[in-house]
Amino acid sequence: MKKLLKLFVGTLILLILLIVMTKISGNGYLLKGIWASYFHGHFSASIDDSKFFDTHTVEASVAPSEWPLHRKYNQQELSARLKKTLSETESVSFLIIQNDSILLEQYWKGYSEKSQSNSFSMAKSITTLLCQIAIQKGILSGWDQKVKNILPSLPGAYAAELELWHLSTMSSGLDWNEKYTNPFNITAKAYYGNELKELMLKLPIITEPGKVYNYQSGSTQLLGLCLTQATGKTLSFLASEWLWKPMQAKNDATWHTDEEGTELAYCCFNSNARDFARFGKLMLHHGKWNDLQILDSSFIALATTAKLVPYYGYSFWIDHSEGIKVFYQRGILGQYIITIPDYHLVIVRLGEHQLPSGSDRHPKDFHIIVEEVLKMTKTK
Repeated sequence: MKKLLKLFVGTLILLILLIVMTKISGNGYLLKGIWASYFHGHFSASIDDSKFFDTHTVEASVAPSEWPLHRKYNQQELSARLKKTLSETESVSFLIIQNDSILLEQYWKGYSEKSQSNSFSMAKSITTLLCQIAIQKGILSGWDQKVKNILPSLPGAYAAELELWHLSTMSSGLDWNEKYTNPFNITAKAYYGNELKELMLKLPIITEPGKVYNYQSGSTQLLGLCLTQATGKTLSFLASEWLWKPMQAKNDATWHTDEEGTELAYCCFNSNARDFARFGKLMLHHGKWNDLQILDSSFIALATTAKLVPYYGYSFWIDHSEGIKVFYQRGILGQYIITIPDYHLVIVRLGEHQLPSGSDRHPKDFHIIVEEVLKMTKTK
């Protein structure tokens, strides 16, 4: 009994010392990361980890719209290849909308049409859309506005040259290493840490902006800080007033924040498949929701046109492998809002994994989803 007591006390002391040393070293965020992932059966961030974060509510419309059901609603079978892929990637929601009506929807693992799931980097597109609306409203002068005019303390040899479009197209030259497996990397610190604004404003612009594509969550975070600084409002408030309510979203969404209330602009907008699909419909109709023009159609064309690389525009991924234009929002675990204008299609897939990307930078499961859904929907 005494030996067990000594072991318990020793373990407790060791744990306390570990916590203190972690805090003193500036790596206190690791404790939250370990608790939110390893202690709950995950090796990294998960689609339902919002319960471990502070969040802001993105209020839904008081007059929400329902998706009409297609005349062939849920009458078509998924192909064996698509079923296998959705199973392998532990999908929880799959939704096909054609001609603005739900053609097919399926849910797994206890999820339903109301279940919230983490968007991960699909939020990058949302932040970009909010910045475009701020430009339309005259709050921001344009995509060529200098970031230093908004965030004057931004450091780095090339900080004075940084413009808003560099942040959206992943060509900012920011000192940021996008690694997801290293717990000591800036990506983990930004995700699980606090004082996100202070962290970002210490990172310098070290190479000439607008020259080289380099995917960085930090670039979108800076874009979000520009927006909140210029408006004096939170991203969640802006998303509600400028997008979620105008798109007649049915359910409130939530957006992860640090403890100071700063949203993770690059990540973590939590909603369900049906409401996520509203972004696809908005893009499909060139920025128009029913009779309301929310975004300039010229910007929709700009955002979904390749900029520095053939697969990325203004925070939207772009693909032409099927001989038609496909653009989409994407999250790290295979969160997709896919828009295929030629076939009036919007596809939403939510789940826990994605397959590796090929040389074209698009995940294998994305290609399979597009190929198989196109086979199901041949009539334009």
